[in-house]
Amino acid sequence: MYDDYGYGAMAAVLLVLLPLIFILAIAGYVIGSFFLMKIFDKAGVQGKWRAWVPVYNMLVLAKLGDLSPWVMLGALALSLFSQIPVIGWILSLAALAASVLVGWRVGLKLGKDWPYLLLWLIPGVGYLVWLGILAFTTSPWNPNIAPAPWRNSFLKDTVVWQGIPIQPGAPVGPAAAAAPAGYAAPPAGYQPPAGYTPPPAAPAAPPAAPAAPPAYTPPPAAAQPPATPPAATPPPAATEPPTATEPPAATEPPAATEPPASPEPPKP
Repeated sequence: MYDDYGYGAMAAVLLVLLPLIFILAIAGYVIGSFFLMKIFDKAGVQGKWRAWVPVYNMLVLAKLGDLSPWVMLGALALSLFSQIPVIGWILSLAALAASVLVGWRVGLKLGKDWPYLLLWLIPGVGYLVWLGILAFTTSPWNPNIAPAPWRNSFLKDTVVWQGIPIQPGAPVGPAAAAAPAGYAAPPAGYQPPAGYTPPPAAPAAPPAAPAAPPAYTPPPAAAQPPATPPAATPPPAATEPPTATEPPAATEPPAATEPPASPEPPKP
C-alpha cells in the first residue's frame, strides 16, 4: 500500500533512533555521575553512592554550591512543565538559573571562574565537558571563598544532611547547633581529601575574669590595759653582809721525842 504522507518512513526512523537515543542517554548519565563522584570526593562528601542517585545528586551539588536543595528541587520540578504553551519556556528558565548559580559557586571552589560555564552552550556534551574539567582538575577544593550574594535570601542553604559538609558562611538551622563551625562532625577515622584547605579556626574564647578577692576581715581589736595600774611592790630589804670571823689561834708544834736507846750487845 502506498503511503502518501511518509508515516511509515518516519516510524522506521524512530525505531532506529529511539534505541540509539536511549543508549546515549544512559551513557551520558553514567559519565556525568562518575564525574560528580570525583567532585563529591574532593569536597569531602561521604558516600560515593550519592553521585549515582538521580535528582538527589543534583541536590547534593546544590548544597556544595551554597544553594538550598529545596530551591533546586523546585526548579527541577518546574522544568517538567516546559511544554506548556506560552509560559513553558519561562518555567524552564528556573532550572537553568539554579544550575548556573550552583555551577558558578562550585567552579570557584575548584579554582575555575564563570567563563567555564560557557561550555554549557555546546549542545549535548557541553555540561559533561564542564563536569570533566572540574573532576580532573589539579586544583584542590577550597570552600573559603567570598560568601554567596544570596546568603541573606530564601535561596540560602540552611539544610543539614549527615555526611555532606556545611559550607563556611552558610547560615544553618538549629539542627547544626551541635556541629563544629563550618562542617558537620565527621565520623571516626575520617580523613580530609588531599590538598584540602581547612576553614579558619574559630576565635578563642576570651579569658575568664579573675575571681573576686575575699571579703576584708578586720583584725581583732588589741586588748585594752586595765583602768588602774597594779600596786607597786616594795623592793626587797637590803641584807647586811656577814661579819668577818677571826682566824684560829696558831698551835705550837709537838715537842721532839728522843730516839730510843740502842740495846747493848750481849756479853760473851
